[in-house]
Amino acid sequence: MGTSEPKRALAKEVDGYLGALCKLLLSEGAEGDAAVIANAKVHVVEGYEYDNWNGGTYGHAVYLKVPESIFFKNIPRKDDVQRLFRERLNVLHNIPNEYIAEVFLEFEPTGGGDWRKETGLIVSPQLMVTVTEQARIWRSGYFRVFLSHKSEVKIETSKVKIALENYGASCFVAHEDIHPTKKWQAEIEKALGTMDVLVALLSEGFHDSYWTDQEVGFALGRGVKILPVKIGRDPYGFIGEIQAIRCGWDDAAEKIAGVLIESPGMVDAYVKQVASSSTWDNSNILARLLPEIKSLTPQQEGHIVAAHNTNVNVHGSYGFNGQKSRYYGLGLASHLQRITGKPYKIASDMLIDVHKARVRAY
Repeated sequence: MGTSEPKRALAKEVDGYLGALCKLLLSEGAEGDAAVIANAKVHVVEGYEYDNWNGGTYGHAVYLKVPESIFFKNIPRKDDVQRLFRERLNVLHNIPNEYIAEVFLEFEPTGGGDWRKETGLIVSPQLMVTVTEQARIWRSGYFRVFLSHKSEVKIETSKVKIALENYGASCFVAHEDIHPTKKWQAEIEKALGTMDVLVALLSEGFHDSYWTDQEVGFALGRGVKILPVKIGRDPYGFIGEIQAIRCGWDDAAEKIAGVLIESPGMVDAYVKQVASSSTWDNSNILARLLPEIKSLTPQQEGHIVAAHNTNVNVHGSYGFNGQKSRYYGLGLASHLQRITGKPYKIASDMLIDVHKARVRAY
């Protein structure tokens, strides 16, 4: 650096030359580079370089501070952009004994927000639920369903719970309490923290509850599937865009189960219910879900075939054997063919032996 006072002509005119460069870049179709200049806050360091040749020559440094989004987009070619701007600015101006020595691209921190949360990488404190506590809340081997509801419909909700358990869903019913004890609140949190899906029974006044919106929010925070069921009102807020089941209390359980069966965990639980079915009537009820099953793993396929073949209450039911399809549906063989693409049939010569295969691929 020299000791003489730096000349200031170019430094004062830098912004104007940047404007001209921006227009030139736009005319060349280089909109990305032009956007850098248009969005930049400009700072000039005069006399960044000095040479005493020809009475003194001064090189200035130009700092372009741009929003983070533009800066990050240009990181891969940052050096090229800086060099391009320096060279083009030096071509545009005609001020003697001054030049642009360097152009530096920097980012301007947005500030005002919590950048740690914005990354989405912060680990939330994990709710610790012991195996013993889970066994108390949920039935072993069942699909875990949290039924969120208004206290005014707790009787109807309890009936839905019982009906869903027949399909393989273990349901937690959190009865509303305006002033719950800490023990009861902790139990609700443990159920919310270990559920597989939250079913929101949207009856009139659901939004007025002290707890229901918090339960839905908990599910959203966990990223757990939420199933809105319209029984009086439409979904709203964050679940307003989710397709809701439309039903009454009488057919709610079957329609809910028909959607839950799309989850592999529910299929596993359902197959176990088929295997343990104790009456033809119960098997006919279970068979109502067969049309809703869209896919089966080879293991699930084998288990449901085995359940049919070894349980007389299953292969003896019209819902599974398909003998009265008009009233009870097409039966397991037809649905297995639809799901797996394999041709299945009832082997008529084996009907007399309940221990041998009644459904087989041919």
